[in-house]
Amino acid sequence: MADSQDSSPPGERVVIKKYANRRLYNTASSSYVTLEHLADMVKRNVDFVVYDAKTNEDITRSVLTQIIFEEESQGQSLLPIQFLRQLIGFYGNSMQAFLPSYLELSLASFTEQQERMRKQFASLGHTPGASAFDEQVRQNLALFDRAMKMFSPFAYAPAKAEEPAPPPKAAAEPAPSAASDEALAALRKQMADMQAQIEKLAGKS
Repeated sequence: MADSQDSSPPGERVVIKKYANRRLYNTASSSYVTLEHLADMVKRNVDFVVYDAKTNEDITRSVLTQIIFEEESQGQSLLPIQFLRQLIGFYGNSMQAFLPSYLELSLASFTEQQERMRKQFASLGHTPGASAFDEQVRQNLALFDRAMKMFSPFAYAPAKAEEPAPPPKAAAEPAPSAASDEALAALRKQMADMQAQIEKLAGKS
């Protein structure tokens, strides 16, 4: 359903309106469109925003989420189960506010790496093979895994073998856990480093 009227003048977004009957109306092309059409617009880098036709509320996020759901339900499995579990676990988590920025930066980095790889192979006159992409995917998954450990270091802590409890000491007062203090200090330092990196990258954009 793609047509040349999908895009607005440079610097302007295409406005999509969603009506009570769940129909989507493209104001740029003056035609009704589907989620599949919007997915195609995303792939063609056409910027758009979706408004509820009655309340004028910005519902772009929910519509994009619906597109992902449709793609996943049709067998286009892109999101690993473990990733989905971890993502759900961050809702309501104290680290929730930091995750969107990290995911956005990670995907931007991944896209940049893929584009650079394509250009390198194109200069050699052939397309990259599956093995090259597999290696890049492994590197990015490893990066994401390290980030998940940084966000939730205690959840990833390996289980330690049980050791016999030492005999209680007379008149000993409970002391704070040195390991917990060190882990908390490390987490704070990691979050500070990540925040600094986010601010640095945001300053370049």
